[in-house]
Order: sequence, then C-alpha cells, then structure tokens
Amino acid sequence: MPTETATELAEQRIRESAAAVEGLLQPACVAAVTAAADRVAACLRDGGKVLLFGNGGSAADATHIAAELVGRFMLERRALPALSLSDNASAVTAIANDYGYEHVFARQVTALGGPGDVALAISTSGRSPNVLTAVESARSLGLTTIGLTGADGGALRHAVDVCIEVPSDATPRIQELHTVVAHILCELIEREIA
Repeated sequence: MPTETATELAEQRIRESAAAVEGLLQPACVAAVTAAADRVAACLRDGGKVLLFGNGGSAADATHIAAELVGRFMLERRALPALSLSDNASAVTAIANDYGYEHVFARQVTALGGPGDVALAISTSGRSPNVLTAVESARSLGLTTIGLTGADGGALRHAVDVCIEVPSDATPRIQELHTVVAHILCELIEREIA
C-alpha cells in the first residue's frame, strides 16, 4: 500500500516530468530534433508528404502532429500534407486481418509513400514490430525515416536516418517528452515553410 499522500505523489511526478524536459537540452537530443525538422521541412518544400505512425499513445501523437501540419501550429501558412496511418480504422483492421498486425503501417506506407516523402515512426520502446516493419518498407521505397523513441532507442535507433531519443525510460515521461518534441518540430517546420 502506498505511503505517500496524493499531494506528495503529484509533486513527485511533476518534478520527474520537469527533470525529463530539462534533459531534452542534451546536445545530441537538440541536434536530432533540429535535423528531423530540417528533413521534414525540405520534404514539404519539395512537394513531399509526411506519413506518421505509432501504437496507442504514439498513435495519438502521430495524429496530433499530422493535425498541426495540415491545419496550423502557430503561423498562418499553406496546409502541409501529413497523414497519421493510425487513423483509418478500416484500413488498419483489414490489413491486420488479411496480412497480420505487423503489416498495418507497412502496407499503408507502400500504398501512400514514395521517394522524397518522410516516414515519422513513433515508439516509446523502439521495439514495436509493426513500426519497425513500416520503417523497413519506407527505407526500401526511398523515404527519409525519422524515429521518435525513448532513451533506450531499441531497434528503431538503428533503423532510421534520424532518431530522436528522449532522455527517459518511463513510458509516461517518454510520452510527455514526445509531445514537447512534437511541438518544437512543428514550430521549426512551420518557421521554415512560412
């Protein structure tokens, strides 16, 4: 049975979150974020599109980023082509049923992606089989691949062109940091495009 009060637990989690955000200032992390933003902005300037995917909370992050790019983040600018591959329940379930769940994103990447596009793969562990299979398909088609993962990086670390490994091993903190990184990416991309 927990010994801390609700207030103590809340304060502890806030401190953990604040420390994790501070960890994003590590030079390797900042460099990966800016490199990823540069790749996405170049893709969009050249007429390409961004395909985003992940499972669970990472699927929500993919949808969030796609929405910010298609709509707007902070600046008035043209709509930017971005799709979250988690959003089409009919495609996801049909592909899972016919080919297996590990192919739900790869099959969509094959249908929708091409050279010059960007595949942005999100996985807190870096080990999600369907995310890794999609990255493999994206690379074979000539897409630029970007990973967003936790401190360990998993297999995703070595599978992508640019990997943003946020400095945490705790899933809630990783997901919080992914939101911070997503907003920074959107702002940098938008600034380049606008």
